[in-house]
Amino acid sequence: MTRGTLRIYLGAAPGVGKTYAALDEAHRRAERGTDVVVGLVETHGRPRTTALLDGLEIVPRRVLPYRGGMFTEMDLDAVLARRPQVAVVDELAHTNVPGSRNEKRWQDVHELLAAGIDVISTLNVQHLESLNDVVEIITGVPQRETVPDDVVRRADQVELVDMAPEALRRRLAHGNIYAPEKVDAALSNYFRVGNLTALRELALLWIAGKVDEQLDRYRAEHGIGATWETRERVVVALTGGPEGDTLIRRASRIAARSRGADLLAVHVARSDGLTGADPAALARQRALVERLGGSFHQVIGDDVPAALLDFARAENATQLVLGASRRGRLARILRPGIGVTTTNMSGAIDVHMVTHAEAWGRRPRRTRGAGDATSDDLPDGTAGAAPDDTSDGAVARSGRRLPRDRTGLAPRRRIIATLLTLVLVPAITVGLTSVRGTFNLATEMLAYLLVVVTVAMVGGFGPALLCAIGSSLLLNYYFAPPLHRWAIAAGENVLALAGFVLVGGMVSRVVATSARRYNQAVRAAAEAATLSVLAGSVLRGEQALPALLAQARETFGMTSAVLFERAGDDADGEWRPVLSVGADPPSRPEDGSVDLPAGENLRLALTGRTLPAADRRVLAAFAAQAAIALERHRLAEAAAEAGPIAEADRVRTALLAAVSHDLRAPLAVAKAAVTGLRGRDITLTEEEQAELLASADESIDRLTRLVENLLDLSRLQAGALSVFPRRIGLDEVVPHALDEIGPPARKVDIQVPDDLPAIHADPALLERVIVNIVANALRHAPAGTPPVITASALGDRVELRVIDRGPGIPAAERERVFQPFQRLGDRDNTTGVGLGLALSRGLTEAMGGTLTPDDTPGGGLTMVLSLPATATTPATAPATSSAAPAGGPAVPGALGTP
Repeated sequence: MTRGTLRIYLGAAPGVGKTYAALDEAHRRAERGTDVVVGLVETHGRPRTTALLDGLEIVPRRVLPYRGGMFTEMDLDAVLARRPQVAVVDELAHTNVPGSRNEKRWQDVHELLAAGIDVISTLNVQHLESLNDVVEIITGVPQRETVPDDVVRRADQVELVDMAPEALRRRLAHGNIYAPEKVDAALSNYFRVGNLTALRELALLWIAGKVDEQLDRYRAEHGIGATWETRERVVVALTGGPEGDTLIRRASRIAARSRGADLLAVHVARSDGLTGADPAALARQRALVERLGGSFHQVIGDDVPAALLDFARAENATQLVLGASRRGRLARILRPGIGVTTTNMSGAIDVHMVTHAEAWGRRPRRTRGAGDATSDDLPDGTAGAAPDDTSDGAVARSGRRLPRDRTGLAPRRRIIATLLTLVLVPAITVGLTSVRGTFNLATEMLAYLLVVVTVAMVGGFGPALLCAIGSSLLLNYYFAPPLHRWAIAAGENVLALAGFVLVGGMVSRVVATSARRYNQAVRAAAEAATLSVLAGSVLRGEQALPALLAQARETFGMTSAVLFERAGDDADGEWRPVLSVGADPPSRPEDGSVDLPAGENLRLALTGRTLPAADRRVLAAFAAQAAIALERHRLAEAAAEAGPIAEADRVRTALLAAVSHDLRAPLAVAKAAVTGLRGRDITLTEEEQAELLASADESIDRLTRLVENLLDLSRLQAGALSVFPRRIGLDEVVPHALDEIGPPARKVDIQVPDDLPAIHADPALLERVIVNIVANALRHAPAGTPPVITASALGDRVELRVIDRGPGIPAAERERVFQPFQRLGDRDNTTGVGLGLALSRGLTEAMGGTLTPDDTPGGGLTMVLSLPATATTPATAPATSSAAPAGGPAVPGALGTP
């Protein structure tokens, strides 16, 4: 069955028109006679989007119960049974309601594609897994619904639905995205111009990367080796020498001149692996490259200029940066050097030849290299890349490819040895014939033996044997009596010629064995280096699996690498890709050029060429490590998911332990008071009745405060606490807070200036915060030293300080006091359940402020409450401290108080 195609409309933010574009495409295909159905579309009440559903067949949704409510999801079985040619499935990142077949909607889409159904879907850039943390930093809103990048990259077509930030804000203001009551809050929060501009840039850059992959695939499929200057890519060559840091920084500045340019560093190592750069220096330079936003690569071969240019062309590089030669003048005269050779062979690639402090042993000065298009603006003392004294390099692929597993000498050496035989043997024969009679037969045999040994050292056993036989025949014909006849008169000459052939054969055998051992040592060294890099990749942590696959692809010079996992434990289960790197990855393990088991239900597949058995042995190590990295990644995810559960369990346990007294004591007092009032066996005076009523009232108030604190804390943690900020002065709030505390607050020393700027806060919430921190200070302040309240303006903030002279809190324990149900240093439950400071910090942050503890000079604790001043904070509509709802950004005001 032919797999369906996936088309994704990608947008930078909600409201740009992704669903509209998807439905428009569905209508276009339906008009051409294609069988199109709507599997699921979320219109969000937008009239124009809703209107596009007319004329399209809509598959009824499936209704699922969850936590007492009814929710609808796409009926996957119904769509599969209907078997349309095209299905429209909106919001690819959506998390299905528990009870659905798949956890994520993109997994539903995967099943539709496997059934041969084409799918049109939509996605916002903030839901891409790789950009999740970046988007949270930009917008301040965590996105809990994500899609693996590989799912989107494997889509057949990704189309960007773009809109300028100003146009999107106008669309929002006109009520085309959210309901009118949510517009103002959205405009001042998620839909700020800066946020939208940053999200738009992320979407454009991601699409640009996708286009780069498609271009690389096209060039590979059509055998295009020429450089296409679609984007600036600067390659800097490194030798691991002392000039490397300077060269990397220079290349980085060249790349920085073009926005979006890539920086790639490459080191060419000798194929024998026995000589080369200092590993520590290369490791340091690699770290520098990565800090500057570049990537480090290593290639192996026997020709440095060819290696550099092969790598540059494979990466579609536009500029190649080389360092000036460190060789002396005589060496440069005898051999042109790597820089000149590379420049002559560079073709369309611009080559920068840059001087540095190590060049020719002189102070740095500027030079212009051939093909250097921008060298005029290179400042003194800068440098580019690999100096010309690099050892014999490598014919490079994109990575550190293992040398071939040879069993003897290279064919090139055998050819050279054969040519030496054809040249030297006739030459020495002519020479000795011209001086016949000057030397005896033993001397003439030694001359031929010297030629045989020379040929044996160059070409091994085969050419040496040919040389020995030819030399013996010529010795017999021209120098052994009787002359010019294939006969030997003396018996000792027969032994001499036989010994001659035997010595030549033995020497050639020793040379061949030595060459084989040398190649084995080179291969072993290369394998050890590869496994060392492999171990380092595994130790890097969360990105171990992508690094492993990329390293495997580069090491063996393959086009792509994919780790597959079999669905379920059934031996006939479908293979699904876990992660892939490179262009044109296979869709099944058997489609790859190489396919190795990586575990019980895992297989590693690579495309490009067939690997020999020796390479497959090393690849098996990659496969095993990939399985370990995947397992470790999933264990880390499981641990991360278990963390909140464990924390909730800890909080629940602490809550049960903490509230046992706080709930039981006031309930017991209230019940005793009510029982006493209702009792008929005791006659109470009016004063006694009033006292019992006061006790009951005080106990119920205490219970009310406890329940309110618990509710507010739960609202804060759920992101649903309503905040109503407005302009207010501290001189209005502080007295009300002290009145709330009652008589104990009368001794508090208030030192709040009258000329403080007004603040932007919710008066009711701010009063509760001040009550909590002042009550805490009163509880710990020593007798005779009451707490002090001071306030001051600091830039665009106003700070309120509550100072006490109590025991204070050690620096290591300060954050613990802001955790719920913590009573640091207390040993009883009479002082509350430990919600005060946790709730106070949450309320403060909901108002855009901060609450931090500090030392009081001379001993004690100072709580610093910092809030924004109204001079820099515009008035806003009532807001809700909330996280983003599923499938969209946070919209303040969208959630009410429960």
